[in-house]
Amino acid sequence: MTKSQYYKSLEKLHPAAYVLGQRVENPYEHPLIKHMVAGVARSYELANDPEGKKYIVARSGQTGDEVSRFVKFYDSAEDLLTKVKMLRFIAQRIGTCFMRCTGMDAINAIGVEVYNCDRKHGTNYAERLSNFVKHVQKNDFAVFSGVTDVKGDRSLRPSEQKDPDLYLRVVAKDSEGIVVKGAKIHQTGSLCAHWGLVVPTREMLAADKDYAVCFAVPVDAEGMIHVYGRGTLEARELENTDMGNKEYSKFANIVIFKDVFVPWERVFLRGEYEYAGPIVRHFGNFHRHSHGGCKSGVGDVLIGAAALAAEYNGLMKVSHINNKLAEMLKTTEAIYGCSIAASVEAKPTESGIYTVDPVLSNISKLYEGKELHEAIRMMIEIAGGMATDLPSDKDMAHPEIGPLLKKYLKGPEGVSTEDRVRLFRLVEKLAFESRDIVSNIHGAGSPETHRLTILRHTDINAKKDLAKSLAGIKEGRERQ
Repeated sequence: MTKSQYYKSLEKLHPAAYVLGQRVENPYEHPLIKHMVAGVARSYELANDPEGKKYIVARSGQTGDEVSRFVKFYDSAEDLLTKVKMLRFIAQRIGTCFMRCTGMDAINAIGVEVYNCDRKHGTNYAERLSNFVKHVQKNDFAVFSGVTDVKGDRSLRPSEQKDPDLYLRVVAKDSEGIVVKGAKIHQTGSLCAHWGLVVPTREMLAADKDYAVCFAVPVDAEGMIHVYGRGTLEARELENTDMGNKEYSKFANIVIFKDVFVPWERVFLRGEYEYAGPIVRHFGNFHRHSHGGCKSGVGDVLIGAAALAAEYNGLMKVSHINNKLAEMLKTTEAIYGCSIAASVEAKPTESGIYTVDPVLSNISKLYEGKELHEAIRMMIEIAGGMATDLPSDKDMAHPEIGPLLKKYLKGPEGVSTEDRVRLFRLVEKLAFESRDIVSNIHGAGSPETHRLTILRHTDINAKKDLAKSLAGIKEGRERQ
């Protein structure tokens, strides 16, 4: 699809969407939604650009046709390597989230485990998934993934909750399909997509089998309700003013499933509880790997904004600023490098889909969760206090006080006041937009999940053996 075709395709969708208590008929036009829609549209535009096409367009292993990399299986380590490069390339040009990697990672996480499920239980989930993927490839649809349940009392399993709907579950089934009920929260950009791909959020036991469900659903399915989740700086989007990055932004919804019907051909897991955990673990590893691409791209914007702020303050040659820029570069390249290495160390599964190295992908995400915040702090240090309380665009345009503001907000010669204000608005958005800041920590799962994954996939005893060997410690020696 082209950018304009993507916008046209959204006109055909009629999701039930609520923003600030109001039902919205055309959510893609709403000022709190349209800036993220623009980011997704930009990804379509870049796929038709000669440079972007190198990363975004790939050959389908199913049909042999050229398709979007966002809706194909990871058929090789090279696929995973190019994915990271693609996400950094796009993020550098958008500066925030563009949503599409979640569906890409969900497609592959499901693909690995439904193959195993089919072999054990004689189901045909892999064929259904393959047909769905061919459908979205042919139409170049955008897919978001529904992973995170609202969870209620987190000390209780899904089947132990007082309200059984606090994890999404199957409430009915017949010869035509299933009916699901529940809610998924933190659904980044669900109103920018054509389809949702829902997966379990955690390990399941036999008692939880009604919650072990995976399926695809159009975003405007009957009974599916999207409710906008608030964030900081949104008043400026409503006014279409005072935005440092005027074109692109981010939002996340809670998506409620109010007895939504899903036909069997779009169901990829239903009750086989032992595969719920593996699916979400694969998704987590894939998505942390994706963050290494997109967040390093955003990191490049952070570094550029900091360096430009130093220039616009007349402080280009100050040694402590250059030291901070070097530290920011260290962080960005470490995040990127771990995801690149996780691609190089990728291994094929029996399904034919390649999985990333889980230790390296999770280390990339842990580094992002802690060190990218330090990079943001250093950007603020370099920029100074003007990132916090500049007068509004309306004040700047006022016939009486506007000229005074332009006089007193002037920086070095050769830098216009308007450009200086624009830059500090960008710094403010990069530093204080809550959805991006929290995503750095909790996106793709909590930091504790990342640490547990690293430990699960690391042979600590082998490392102890290395230490014993160098220390001259022999097994079986009697202790005194």
